[in-house]
This record gives sequence, structure tokens and C-alpha cells, in this order.
Amino acid sequence: MESSMVKMRRMARLRTLSCALILLLAAVPGKASAQSVLSKAVRTSESMEPALSHPAQEAAAQAKLGALLAKNGKRPNIVWLLIDDMGYGDPGAFGGGAAIGAATVNMDRLAREGLKLTSTYSEPTCTPTRSAILTGRLPVRTGLTRPILAGDKLTKNPWAAETSLPKLLGEAGYKTVLSGKWHVGEAVGMRPQDVGFDEFYGFYEAAKEISQGVDKRRYPDLVLNPERLAMLRQTGSSDALTHGFKNGTTTSVEIIDSIEKMAEADRLLKEFSVAKIKELAAAGAPFFLEHSFMKVHADNFASKEFEGKSASKYPYKDGIVEVDAYIGEVVKALDEAGVLDNTFIFITSDNGPQLDSWPDSGYTPFRGAKGSAWEGGVRVPGIAYWRGTIAPGRESDELFSLMDLFNTSLRLAGAKDKIPTDRYIDGIDQASFLLVDHGRSNREKVFIWNEQTLMAMRMYEYKIHVKITEKHAQWLNIDMTTISDVGLAPWLFNLYIDPKEEYPVGHRMNAFLAPMGAEMKAHVATFRKYPPNDVGLGK
Repeated sequence: MESSMVKMRRMARLRTLSCALILLLAAVPGKASAQSVLSKAVRTSESMEPALSHPAQEAAAQAKLGALLAKNGKRPNIVWLLIDDMGYGDPGAFGGGAAIGAATVNMDRLAREGLKLTSTYSEPTCTPTRSAILTGRLPVRTGLTRPILAGDKLTKNPWAAETSLPKLLGEAGYKTVLSGKWHVGEAVGMRPQDVGFDEFYGFYEAAKEISQGVDKRRYPDLVLNPERLAMLRQTGSSDALTHGFKNGTTTSVEIIDSIEKMAEADRLLKEFSVAKIKELAAAGAPFFLEHSFMKVHADNFASKEFEGKSASKYPYKDGIVEVDAYIGEVVKALDEAGVLDNTFIFITSDNGPQLDSWPDSGYTPFRGAKGSAWEGGVRVPGIAYWRGTIAPGRESDELFSLMDLFNTSLRLAGAKDKIPTDRYIDGIDQASFLLVDHGRSNREKVFIWNEQTLMAMRMYEYKIHVKITEKHAQWLNIDMTTISDVGLAPWLFNLYIDPKEEYPVGHRMNAFLAPMGAEMKAHVATFRKYPPNDVGLGK
């Protein structure tokens, strides 16, 4: 039986989440549905997020996928290139690049030759995003609401109650590989090779959590203090490049015991992915490769090959140039293996820039940064590329959530019927939006949570906040912030005229404040039948 202290802590965590839900649920009638005249989304299942309906577009997409299957004789490969903490404004295609000291020629080319998505949304921090894209579910539902840090003791394995994308793709005949950063649990039962991936080659932790144990310049009170360093080691936090196989062995390839080794981590990961692409292509089965960069999460140390290669010369900018070069090499490897024309590629970042580590951080033109529900925290670059299938030169500001990759990937794999129906799925199938020339998004709304707190919602060009993150010192968007109520009325912004979210238009200039509030209440009502999973990651 659990002790009274453990029980009290568990109940406190549940109260933290429940209080906000109860306040909104009190105003919501039983069945969750669109609650306002503003919504055009259609709910086809009680357990699925409502989506916009485009029948002709759906038919065109299905015909396109059918023709590709007939031509290639197999389902398409799926490759995600996930960059860590890259800001919306870092790639040249999104306003950065050479203009801010780090040219991104490969990302820019893929954006020109594919679909550039200017309203792509992540979660505020890395673990939530990384879990959401693999489950199609908001982190508040799975319990993976914040990064799992050294010393955290989870009360249960969140993955035990989840069905991951690689597991479902594996059942559909795909080979599944994760190369790079995981950061969604390193205990047995929570590792990539335990939750559905056939193979994992990478790091369980974020770059900073590894380098802090060896960088005496930045962390002298830890590295130069044997007693404190021993305490860190006792948490069980991994400092190794790991190679693991589903139902097989897991070994440490290399211990990262210097910043020089940390600097070369992404080179090793790239070399693995390039070789693995050749191997997978030769094997013949369709494959899913999630290549998850360690960079450009702080602390950044320039690889020998890329030191000073950015115009800026700063380590973060050198990291951007390195990541961009490796994206080019991965795409080249797909081409040389003869599978590029049958591979869906998606490039993005797991959240906004971590400005707390400035100048070792990225750029966003928006308000806020990593850790917040402001646009700067959750609006990220999105590039969808599929040579010969996604028309080049497309650009759309319609909504796309990274959770949509879950549903979309299963659609591409011909396994849409594998999407679970016993839990709420927040992702939406966006295959028709991405593949059809002049396609429209099937997503009407994006709900933004910060850990257990519902903060905001974007619907069309409008953004409504019911809670806000307040920064109390320059750059310190995580270490010196508080979450506050908005006061008498929610803060409503029109992002087309005010992308920096500086001046609410609510009662003065907008008629949709009440309808948007009703949509948020309908969202909260989904938790009535599908309650959140508490795994012990509360404050």
C-alpha cells in the first residue's frame, strides 16, 4: 500500500489538473461537441478530434496514394527530421538563415521544393512534443507533460497505457528506427526499443543533461565537486550513446566524457542514419525513420568540421549550419538508395528557442519562447517534402499540429484503421492537405497546454488565452516566469494584424470572444469520458 505522504502528493497532483477542468466542465453539457457557430469541424467519433471536411480533396488524395502504391508496389517510407529547440526564425525559409548569420541552404531548398507550413504548432517543451507526435495525443492525456529530468521518479510507466506510432507501423509491415534524442523515458519499458521501435541508436537525454557532467567552465560547482558529481551519477541518468533492439540487446556504444565528444554526437547519428537508409532501402520493406538531432539544444559545442562555418561564428549558429548540412546528407542518401520518390519527409523543431541559454539559443519573431504558450514557444517551422508527389513552391498558413503526424503517417501506411478508438486522439489526418495541390488544412483549432494547465487556443487567425505566462527578467522565459490568470476576460489576439500578441482585440474589435470560449469548453469536456493519466510529473 502507498504511504500517506505518497498518497497526499498524488492527490495534490490530481487537484492541480482537476481544478481548471472542473471550472470549465461546470459550464459544459454532457456530450462533447462543437459548441459555437464559429466551428465548421465535424466530429466523426466521440474519441477523435473534430476535423474540417473536404470530400473532393480526400478523394483526390486517396487516388494519388492508390496510384503511388500501384507504381511502387509498396507503401511510402516516412522520414521525420526533428531538430531540438530550433526557433521559428532560424531557417532562411522562415526569415532567418544567412540574414542572421547561419545559412540553411538545404532546409530552404526543401521548403521551396515542397510545402512550407507557416502555422505549425508543437508543445511548449520537448518531452511533451516527442510523446505527442508518437501517440497523437496531448501530453496532458498521457501524463508526459514536462521533460523527464535526472532524479524524477515516475509513479508508473506512461507508455504502458499508450499505443505508439512505431508499434502500429510495425504491425503494418514497416521497419521502424529512431536515431538521435529520445527524452521520453530511459527506464526499461520506456525506452524506444521497448515501445515499438525496432532499433534505437542515440541518447536518452538532452544534450545539456549529458554535457553538464563534463563542462567545468559552465558547471564548475558540479564538475569540480566529486561529491556533487557522484550525486548526479546516482540518479541513473545516462551519459552514453546507446544502441538498442526490440526484444534484443541494448549496449552502450560510447560514454560521453568530454565536451569534444558531445560536439560530435550529431555527426555519429548522421552517419548511422545514412548507413541505415541504405540498408533499409535494400531490404525492400517500407520504413519509418525518426532522425532526432541533439542540436541545437543548449549547450552547443561546434563539431570540428563546422566550427566557425557560420557567418556568426557562435556555437549555436555553427550548430544550425551543421544540422542543415546533415539534412542534406540524409536526403541525398535517400536519393542514392533509389527511394526518395517514395518517401514522405517532414522537417520541424520540437518547440521554440530556449532563450534562457542566450546567446546559445535560436530566434523567433514572436512573443515568448520555449516553455510558454505564446507563439514563440509553440509555433515552429514545418516543411513537408515528397519529390514528385507534393507540388513544389506551395506555402500555407493553415493550421498543422505536430500531433497530426501520427494520424497522417498511419494514413500513408494504409493503416488508418489501426488508430486506437479506446482513448481520445487529438491528432488529425492531414494527408489530403499535404498531398493535394492547393490542399486545405483539415484542422480548425490548436489547443495549447502548459503541463497540466490549459493556456490558449488558436482558431483560424485568432488566438485566445485564458492563462498567460509572464516573464520577470529578460531572456529568462523558463527560470523566472509565472502562470497568471488573464483577469475579467480572456485575451483575444488577431495574429494576422498582431503576430506578436501585444494588443488584445476582444470586446473592442472582435465578435468571436464568446464562441471561442465555447470551443475551449467543448475541448475540456472530452476529459469527462477520457480522463488524464497522472504519472507523477507534476510540479
